[in-house]
Amino acid sequence: MRIHWHRRDLRTTDNAGLAAATADSPVVPVFVFDDAVLDHAAPPRVAFMLDALDSLRAQYRDRGSDLVIAHGDPTAEIPRLAEAFGADGVTWGEAYSGLGIERDIAVRQALDDVGVEREAVTDSVHHRPGEITTNDGDPYSVFTYFGRKWHDREKEDPYDAPGPDELADVSGDPLPSVGDLGFEEPQAEIPPAGTEPARELLDAFCEDDIYRYEDRRDYPADDCTSRLSAHLKFGTIGIREVYERTASAAAAADDEERRESVAEFQSQLAWREFYTQVLFANRSVVTDNYKTYERPLQWRDDPEALQAWKDGETGYPIVDAGMRQLRQEAFVHNRVRMIVASFLTKDLLIDWRAGYEWFKERLVDHDTANDNGGWQWAASTGTDAQPYFRIFNPMTQGERYDPDAEYIKTYVPELRDAEPSVIHEWPDLSLTQRRNAAPEYPDPIVDHSERRDQALEMFETARGES
Repeated sequence: MRIHWHRRDLRTTDNAGLAAATADSPVVPVFVFDDAVLDHAAPPRVAFMLDALDSLRAQYRDRGSDLVIAHGDPTAEIPRLAEAFGADGVTWGEAYSGLGIERDIAVRQALDDVGVEREAVTDSVHHRPGEITTNDGDPYSVFTYFGRKWHDREKEDPYDAPGPDELADVSGDPLPSVGDLGFEEPQAEIPPAGTEPARELLDAFCEDDIYRYEDRRDYPADDCTSRLSAHLKFGTIGIREVYERTASAAAAADDEERRESVAEFQSQLAWREFYTQVLFANRSVVTDNYKTYERPLQWRDDPEALQAWKDGETGYPIVDAGMRQLRQEAFVHNRVRMIVASFLTKDLLIDWRAGYEWFKERLVDHDTANDNGGWQWAASTGTDAQPYFRIFNPMTQGERYDPDAEYIKTYVPELRDAEPSVIHEWPDLSLTQRRNAAPEYPDPIVDHSERRDQALEMFETARGES
């Protein structure tokens, strides 16, 4: 008998750890609600996770087994469950964050102490940290070179789901509710979790939008994205299955332009793994700047501006639309994530950590490596970051990527009767023009041109240039 410990792999198909566990003996599937992990959780992700666990449990019950649920410290719970089921081995998918690595070291030691074998396998990424390195064996700090090698490496085929004879005949306790775990119900509408919803998204994307992805992914009104981010974060679908499906889409493409569009989406999968290896090699980036400056960056302490940003009340329409989408859907379109992050750090001059923490609280797809990488990119403090002197103009970004203001009007109802030209010129309008066009929508809280100059000065001072 063996135990498979589910963590970020809430599925039965294309599960490398589960496949390894079932190779030798029947397997008891286990999930542990770990308080140390829940301390970093938030209502949207807890709700999504519970839905995913319910789906996972159904997959096991369809095969004559069940998902065994425990709550507590895994260093105690995993050895306890191994003893209770007479298991001589435990498998799980590797973790790459600081918290996950430290937890797994402790669980390995606890299992060693009771004589139970353990095996951690690569599951959440195609190429584990340390496999793609520079010629000197160092982690990459620039995506371009990492991405080329990532594309060139062969990808494993998906793993089959276990059959009923490969699973132990067990029963599990009921799943807790969001409230049972100490969280309030999420305010946002949370999408359905589980392998089937993930596959439906993947299939729909690969039938159409993946062929337009390269040209249209930056236009939020098109929603030409896969919406798989939360599923990849919780592992309700395997990365090998996703890649195989995109490879099939590339093979079915009838021209080079469509194949290149598929490759562009695959590059987003590579970005996930790039940021994973950055975090693995530099655990301090969760709280510290990746890039060091000669002097500390002098971020502003401005609670009122920060709150206006959180509330979507900045008077910059594309920024406010993104922040309101976050509240309503626990999700933000990727181009808009960059815009709102740039606005916080370069227009409001507020520390990226404040934005990262707010996204961590509100996003259903929050992933430490990806979100930290994205925030530090926008703040010009990260690996392969946006150069400090390239500062998004939020009005230009809105006009370029939402020319008809369709996305903005979806989330900012005060502007639904305004012409797109008025929306995109909002900060430059007179007070009278703004009141006539949309009296309920706020005036801009800062002047972009002035703050751009201040941002440049802040970074030049930090670089020792002034």
